[in-house]
Amino acid sequence: MVHTTLRGAAAAAALSLACSAWASVEVGQSAPDFKAQDVSGAQHSLGEYRGKFVVLEWNNPGCPFVQKHYDSGNMQRLQQEYTQRGVVWLTVNSTSTSNSDFESAEAQRAWNQQKHLASTAYLRDPTSSVARLYGAKTTPHMFVIDPSGKLIYAGGIDDKRTTDVADVPGAKNYVVAALNSALAGQPVAVSNTTPYGCSVKY
Repeated sequence: MVHTTLRGAAAAAALSLACSAWASVEVGQSAPDFKAQDVSGAQHSLGEYRGKFVVLEWNNPGCPFVQKHYDSGNMQRLQQEYTQRGVVWLTVNSTSTSNSDFESAEAQRAWNQQKHLASTAYLRDPTSSVARLYGAKTTPHMFVIDPSGKLIYAGGIDDKRTTDVADVPGAKNYVVAALNSALAGQPVAVSNTTPYGCSVKY
């Protein structure tokens, strides 16, 4: 009985530790600052973009859900439109170096060029530390941060949880709705949804 109790306590402690390591920010809270290098080796931090709206887009080129939004040109159109409106758009790849989907910076630059990425920067997070800060679960997983540093949207890019490119035009895009409302000084009507896609390759 004593050994069973001790094993139970140890399991509970391990679960508690795991939960703290995977803590995620909630909508309405301050988005945690981070530093990460882009594919060219330049360092970026969330703090340097204080005073601007920021989008965080979790990405993995090997994921069919990511391919849906890039093969259709949907993600690039959004990146271009909103960066032109002053929004900072950070594409984040948190694939671990031990995962088969991990790509070198050179290979990632080639993919970015092929797909005509228009985000502000493509950040590499090979230790998955940024993903853990935000509790990023899928690719894509989208976050919108306001100029004060508060998280105002977290979740899926839209309401069509498929890999079908044909579903993009008719989808309700939650990121677009959040950004348009926030940029107009209005509250975000839908601030939290369930993300969909491939799992982040921790």
